[in-house]
Formats: sequence, C-alpha cells, structure tokens
Amino acid sequence: MAPEHLRPQDPAQLGPHVLLGRLGAGGMGQVYLGRSPGGRQLAIKVIRDDFADAAPDALDRFRREVETVRAVHGAYTANLVDAALDAPPYWLATEYVPGPTLLQAVRRHGPLPPDSCLRLFAALAEALASVHAYGVLHRDLKPHNIILSPVGPKLIDFGIARGLEQSALTHTGMVPGTPGFLAPEVLIRNEAGEAADVFALGATMAYAATGRAPYGDGQAHGVSYRVVHEEIDVAGVPAGVAELIRACAAKEPEERPGLAEVIRRCGVTTALVEDPHYGALAGPGEAVPAESGPPTGGTPQPHPATYVPTVAAQSGAATGRMPSGTRRKGWILAAAGTAVAVAALAGVGAWLLPDGDGGKDPAGKGKGSAAPKSPAGDKPSADGAPANIRETGPVRDAWVDGGCMTSGFQERAEGFQIFPERKPVPRGTRSLTVEWRATYRAIAMKEAAPYYVVAAVRPPHEIDAETGRPIEGLKQANMQLGYVTEPMDLFDSEEEAEKVSYPEDFRNPRPVEGAKIKKLKGGPIPFTNDPGDWTVLYYHVESPTEYRLIACSGFEVK
Repeated sequence: MAPEHLRPQDPAQLGPHVLLGRLGAGGMGQVYLGRSPGGRQLAIKVIRDDFADAAPDALDRFRREVETVRAVHGAYTANLVDAALDAPPYWLATEYVPGPTLLQAVRRHGPLPPDSCLRLFAALAEALASVHAYGVLHRDLKPHNIILSPVGPKLIDFGIARGLEQSALTHTGMVPGTPGFLAPEVLIRNEAGEAADVFALGATMAYAATGRAPYGDGQAHGVSYRVVHEEIDVAGVPAGVAELIRACAAKEPEERPGLAEVIRRCGVTTALVEDPHYGALAGPGEAVPAESGPPTGGTPQPHPATYVPTVAAQSGAATGRMPSGTRRKGWILAAAGTAVAVAALAGVGAWLLPDGDGGKDPAGKGKGSAAPKSPAGDKPSADGAPANIRETGPVRDAWVDGGCMTSGFQERAEGFQIFPERKPVPRGTRSLTVEWRATYRAIAMKEAAPYYVVAAVRPPHEIDAETGRPIEGLKQANMQLGYVTEPMDLFDSEEEAEKVSYPEDFRNPRPVEGAKIKKLKGGPIPFTNDPGDWTVLYYHVESPTEYRLIACSGFEVK
C-alpha cells in the first residue's frame, strides 16, 4: 500500500528526521514514512501524547518495544535507527521495509499455493529462530506483523515481546496477544515459551494457506475456547502443508516441533525471493509522496543527542472485580427502520448515583480504578461539561450471548436507570435510540449534580477504517472504546429521559482533525456491516481521560 500524504495536523519533522507520508495507524498512534538527515528512509512510530498520559502501561510497552528492537538486529527484523522517549512526542524510527503485510497480501490475492507456503513457512521459522537466538520471544506473531519485503519476510511490532526467561505473564488476568494466535498454555496457564511462538507460526501459516481465521471468527472468548478444545482449520490445504501446520498447532507445547525441525520438514531447496508467487506479492517498493521540504524551507532543524534506551520498569495492573450486591445489567433500545420506531420498555433495571458514602461500594471499598487525570490542554465546554472522552486502553467489557461480561463496575451509581430488553435488532434497522434517566429519588437529592454520562456503542469486531467492515477472513474481537456520545448531564435534560440515536449522535473518539463526523473515516458504521453482539457501555465522566463504567448493556444484530 502506497504511503498517504501528510495531513495538516501531522508534524513536518520528528527529531532530525523529515516526515514524507503516512504508513498507517493503530490504537497507540501513527506510523510515518520519514527521511534521515543522510537520506535513509525510515518507518517512524509515534505514540499519541494523550495515550501515553492516560495509560502509563502503553508507554511501558512502547519503551519495551524500543529495547527489544534495539537488542534484536538482523536480516529478519526492521533494525532500530533512532528513538526518543524523554518527552512527548515519543517515537522510534526503524529502517523502512517496503512491501505489504501478509494480511494485506492474502486479502488482495488469496491464499498462497502449497510450494509458496512451504517456502514462507521455512523463512518465518528461520526468522523466529534468529529472534530467539537474541533471547527474545515475539509473543504476537500474526499476519498483521509480517512484512513481505522484496528480500524476504520481516517481523515487526515487538510491543509485547519478552525475554525467554520470562515465561510467565506479568499481569494477572491480562493475556497480551491476539486470540486465534495465542497458544493454549498462554490462555490456560499464562505461560509463554519458544513453543508458543511456534504455535503462532502454525496459526499464521493456516491463514496464509486458507485465507481464513485459523480458529474461526467471533468474540475473543469463543475463539480462545476453540484454540484450547478444537483443531485448527486447514480444510482444503494439501496434506504436506496441513500436517506441518497441525504439528505446530499441537495443544501441548512439548508436542510441537522445534524451529529447526520445521525448516527441515519444509524441504526448501530454492530461495523464497525466487518464488514467482512471492515475488508478485512483495513486488517493488511503493511510490513515496513528493516531499514538500523541511518545515523551515531549508535544512532540517537541529536536534539534541538522540535518546539512549534504558530498560523499562515493569508496571502492575490490578484486576477489577464486580462489587458485591451489584444488580444485573439492562438497557433500553428503540429500533427504528426506515420509518417505524419500535420502543422496548419492559422490565426496569436501576443503578444508583454516588450517595453520601463517597462512592464506596457495598463492601466498603473505594471507587473503581479510573484513568489518569486529563492533560492540561483539555478544556471543558462553555457550560462546564467535560470535553469528549478518548480511548485510554483496551476495553474488555462486552455484551455476549444476552449478558454482559465485565471486570466489574468501577462506580456504584444510585439513581441511574436503563431498561432491559434483549430483542434482536430487526433486519434493515438503520437507526437505534439509547435511553437513560435519573430516578425520582435521585432527582430529589440533586446533590450529585452535575453528573455527566457518556454512552459508547461498539460493534463486535475490530473495524477496518478504510472499508467500515471487519477484516474479511480474520475478524478480531473489538476491544476499542467504540463510538461515543458527548458528555451529558444526567440532571439537565428537559425531557423525562435522555435519548440519543445511533449513528447520528455518536462519534469516533479518535477523529481526524477538521473532519465532519458523517464523512469521517472510521466513523459510526451501519449495523449490517458487522452482525453479532453489539455492546453499549455507560460511563460517568469527569474529564476526557477520567471516566468510570457504571452500566453495561447490548443487543444482537442479525
């Protein structure tokens, strides 16, 4: 994919490096194509300032990625050139590797033929062996993180990589990685070793050979269940390739072949770059956008000595728990087709706004964990409402099979009321109303006013901003914030209840500056783009990065 032109909000320079275009974006930030003072092309990954401020773990992960890329250098990875982590903007620069990811190549051209699969299999096994020789586990090998360059595949994104000695995951209850590519022992026992990377290699090659997710699509817990209990999908794959994939994806780590054995079983006798199919996929480098010159119109601005990476300190993460006595969740949704609105008003469920106990739950504990304070640059609106909220990290709370799976409500909310209804959204629905209100008791108290609430609506799968749909053949569970409303004061509605309509009243929490919501890439999608269990989350908001979960609901889209 050719680099995109820079946008007005993009910097012209990072450190001594001039930016030439956009290569892509992720949850943590933006990746740019850059040019060093000596003319070398670079891929420069920048972590968003607000993300670093709001989620300290993200900065730890970024620092760890710098350390790993710095330690692992060879023919199979994009080598580190420069980095800066002393102050925002935080960034790392690696050598630019032209070519599509394996994911992009299979999506465009279909599965690889058997001979090409075996050659790529061997090349990736050799790449992993090289990484392991440096004492590092990749831990997130998948089609997204493999670039098919003209000189062979390159491994990228070492954000959750760890040393071989760190076989146990460090965050209780938190399993880093991608469902469908995580080995059973990682899911069950929180143990990761070289064999877990072999499992990910087998799952990656299953996708390359079939064009399908190796353990099917759907919610993360369903995919993970199939990883532990069912066989990998290699239907239609020739026996030789399928047998090697199954061996790498064996349930027990000791049953998987070592990487040297994988290479031997591939029986490679020619170079991968000589493979005609691989050559067509990798192709020549993409055209680079024309340079507009350095920001001053002359030579690049001078920059102090580059950052020398230091080992990142480990950070802990507490596991949220459901406060005792918390009631079951519910919701109200009015589903509107072309002209008819169907109100769903049965069975009221209530939550209580903070009472006089300082927000403690029935067990006497304090409020649930909140994101760090908002950066100083976030200003409330003229009426005192907080600015729009932003993502601060993965959101694992989800509506699944008629109920919410949460790590625990983060705030007891007396007087906040939504209405349970679990009917599927009718076929052809274009708009949906989310509704909540304060109880009469809460209105009488009024001590908690103002109390700002945001509703977030999230489709079941990660959405490709370019297509507005899940990635075909490799659907991933959605752990983003979703599409959100503006903060609204629970006590300030002129109506009996607060009503908002999806998609009209919702926006992307990571918008393109200056873009109108309806024309925004990555904005609210039609329901039909992603059938399945949609989630509705309700937050009490104090600032763009300080908000707490107070209720959860959802609905099914057929």
